[in-house]
Amino acid sequence: MSDGRTWMCEEFFDVRMFGAVMSMKESNAGQVRGPIQLTFARSITPITPLDIAIVGPAQNSKQTTRAEGDESDKFGTMGRKTLVPYGLYRAHGFFNPHFAKQTGVIDEDLALFWQALQVMWDTDRSASRGMMSCRGLYIFSHDSSLGNAPTHTLFERIQVARREGVVAPRSFGDYVVTVSAAALPEGVSLTTLVGA
Repeated sequence: MSDGRTWMCEEFFDVRMFGAVMSMKESNAGQVRGPIQLTFARSITPITPLDIAIVGPAQNSKQTTRAEGDESDKFGTMGRKTLVPYGLYRAHGFFNPHFAKQTGVIDEDLALFWQALQVMWDTDRSASRGMMSCRGLYIFSHDSSLGNAPTHTLFERIQVARREGVVAPRSFGDYVVTVSAAALPEGVSLTTLVGA
């Protein structure tokens, strides 16, 4: 690894964990392939976004008029926000120990990543995200760096289904999460950080 890539991995957690493309004219540090890859999250059941109108503050009578053409600080403007009444999303993550050796990832880095996944919604609230939270975090670990079982067979051990009779889910309680931890393949262990 070049000196530039080594320095970037040592100094920056996100480069060390997720990689980066650092191609610049003056100082080309190349590409770093990080050990962690995350899929896009997909909703368990179809969602229907709602569109709501929002209104900015109204202009009061004491405010002076603005110069013609001045559009700064518009008052009484209307806007729109899209929201999802409820959605339960599932994503998958992968950790490649070979890339971790190349970027210098240590156990503390991985522990910090697991902690961030557990509390990221609690420490960054916003109007648009509302009450988002991590409802399940399951880690399959392999004894071999090449893996002891195919990933898809492990992910299939975690099933999420709508409860019987629920037409439009509006809470986590409208789902049943089943985790099959019995008879795991040899060399594979399951750690539950969040969930049943």
